[in-house]
This record gives sequence, C-alpha cells and structure tokens, in this order.
Amino acid sequence: MAVKFKEKETVIELRKQGYSYSEILKRVPVAKSTLSLWLRSVGLAKRQKQRLTEKKRAGQLKGAQTKREQRILLSEKIKNETAKEVGKISKRELWLIGTALYWAEGTKQKESNPSQKVRFSNSDPRMIKLFLKWLTEIYSIPLENLNFEIYIHETANIEEAKKYWSNVLNLPITKFQKVRLKRHKIKTNRKNINKNYYGLLAISVKRSTNLNRKIMGWVEGICKNCGVV
Repeated sequence: MAVKFKEKETVIELRKQGYSYSEILKRVPVAKSTLSLWLRSVGLAKRQKQRLTEKKRAGQLKGAQTKREQRILLSEKIKNETAKEVGKISKRELWLIGTALYWAEGTKQKESNPSQKVRFSNSDPRMIKLFLKWLTEIYSIPLENLNFEIYIHETANIEEAKKYWSNVLNLPITKFQKVRLKRHKIKTNRKNINKNYYGLLAISVKRSTNLNRKIMGWVEGICKNCGVV
C-alpha cells in the first residue's frame, strides 16, 4: 500500500506540473484506469493547461511536418518513376508539344489583329527553354530574329533578373536589356516575389505573322485528329 500511495503522490504532483497522461504513464507504470481514478479530482492551473496545450500543438506540428516530408518523398518517387516513361522525344513529337504549348501560352491572332507575330511569355524557366528549343530546332530561327523582353515589377532587382534569364538561356546579357516595368500594387499569394522573383520573359519572333497562322492551323489539325472539333 505504501508503494501505491507513493506512486499516487508522484502521479498527482506530475499532473499539477502540467504533464499529460501519456507522459505520466512513462514515469509511473500503472493502469490507465488507475491513473484516471487518481486524477479525477485534480484540477490544473492556467500555466499547466498552457503547457499541455503547447505540447499538444508541438505534437501536431511535428506530425504535420512528418506527413509533409512523406508527401514530398512520395511526390519525388512518383515523378522520378514516371519521368522514365516518356523516353526519347522525336522531332515530330517536339513539334506537336511546342504547338500545344504555344496554343496554351502564346499570343494568338484575332479578327481585330490578324497580323499578330509569334510571341510567347511565361515565368517558368523550363517552359521558356522548351519554347526556345522549339523555335531554333524545329524552325531553325536564328537568335538575331528573336527579341527578349522582361516584364517585372518596379520593386524587383532588375539587374538580377537580367542575369537570371541570361543564365537560364545561356545567352549574352545584352539580349535582355528590354524591360517593361509593372507599377501596380502587387496582390498575390505567391511566395516567389522577393529574392526568387525574376519576372516574366517574353520571346517574340520578327516577321512571324505567317508562322503564327501556321501554328493555329496545326492546332486545328491536332483538334481534328483527336476528335475534339
């Protein structure tokens, strides 16, 4: 009985210090029902309640972080496995990929402007690189026939943006001197608006009105052959 009484005293003291049931059971190995019986009349002060709340919150955050890391690992695993499924891209496949890419992100001709040249813009460096590859390898368009223009907010580091796009495309920085500043107030939930913000890059092709018309014809061909006319 003396042992039980001593255990009960220890349990009550630990509870008053703000220890959780699971923490107490690690120190005093008794039945959980016994623990509940001993502590049913033990109240907690504000400080002890706060400790339990903080511990619970810390446990939740740790659990959330663990799950997040697991999701990241799973995402990487799936991405690495499915990337292998693509295999080597043929010239024809690159032509179709670039056509669909332009359909999604390129400037189209309209009735009000039927002479629109080819112009593609995006902030994703890989998308920009793929479009440039499409222009130079599929249509053999020389670099001197291309214009590069950076669209970026006035609060950003303009010179760093020039260096960034120059490095991305492995082109001289002199190619990126044309900059159009955005002066409106930024309203966005995006997280890459500070040191990782390099604006949007637009690539336009000189004397490319007919190429734009051809692209739209290829888009029509894709639609017809996919039965989505």
